[in-house]
Amino acid sequence: MVQLTLPKIECVDFQENYCKFVAEPVEKGFGVILGNSLRRVLLSSLPGAAVTSVLIDGITQEFSTIPYMKEDVTDFLLNVRDIRIRMLSEDADTGKMTLDINGRMDVHASDIRVVGQPNFEIVNPDLHLATLDSNDARLNVEFTIKVGKGYQSASAGDNVGIIVTSGGTSKEISVDAIFSPVTRANYVIESSGPGQGTGKERLILEVWTDGTVDPIEAVGESANILVEQFSNFKGLASTIAEKEEIESLQKSIPQEVYNLPLDKLNLSTHTYNSLRRGGITLAGQLLEKGLDGLMSLGGFGAKSKEEVEVALKELGIDLPLDQNDKDKKKKARAKASTSEGED
Repeated sequence: MVQLTLPKIECVDFQENYCKFVAEPVEKGFGVILGNSLRRVLLSSLPGAAVTSVLIDGITQEFSTIPYMKEDVTDFLLNVRDIRIRMLSEDADTGKMTLDINGRMDVHASDIRVVGQPNFEIVNPDLHLATLDSNDARLNVEFTIKVGKGYQSASAGDNVGIIVTSGGTSKEISVDAIFSPVTRANYVIESSGPGQGTGKERLILEVWTDGTVDPIEAVGESANILVEQFSNFKGLASTIAEKEEIESLQKSIPQEVYNLPLDKLNLSTHTYNSLRRGGITLAGQLLEKGLDGLMSLGGFGAKSKEEVEVALKELGIDLPLDQNDKDKKKKARAKASTSEGED
């Protein structure tokens, strides 16, 4: 079997929120495959957290103004959109933050406080949000934080109805949410090795992030996503073979036997309940599941296996072999074939 070259990958330039990777040698044509795949996943498929809506005390729409604040609500929401949030817990998918300011001051993201468990953290606390120009000024805001991927427009957000707050009538306003932690990604393909026509390439990948994730972690997570997506294709041949085997079993077994209810097989209560919990109700489903699948069911052990085999034999059916037995049988056939050839 011809082995393809696996590239060596190095981070040759690392700065704050930026990394330049060089992968070489890459088989000819694979530079575009790897570079384009990684770039698309980096920009669209990595999870991130963002503000999806705000509730401003006394405000019912984004075209309003807030007393003693230089910016109108629209300008304030545009500034809020630029807040970058790091996820501190993989289990949290939503959260709340609040801003409660009084008096003359410049308002920054650092003035926002997390409500409840500290599952989220603002990574650009110096971001300017608003300017209050009077001692009588007051700004009370509740931010809804959600975890997502890519970009969500404000119109796609979930607005709630009118709410009566201490500042009067208010309404939750959706905000354009930028979840992607990668702000930019680029790749270049170059010839690798001395001279031309070597058949090898060099892949140069550059990644910029918003500070909520490390560029190296972003590339690693993107690669994991691709590996996971490709894994189903890897087992495609065996999946098709198993499907054909099930179809063959269905054709070879009389319909009345295949559709025989499980309670007609005289199984013990323990085995019967174990199979029922696994979604098996017919004799034919035992064959579809196979020995590997049955042994993975909770409470289904060696004794249950023996019961099922006896019950199926009484119907004139053998339980399909598990993978180990199939492999042993295949090796035995191969050995027998070799021995016959030698004779």
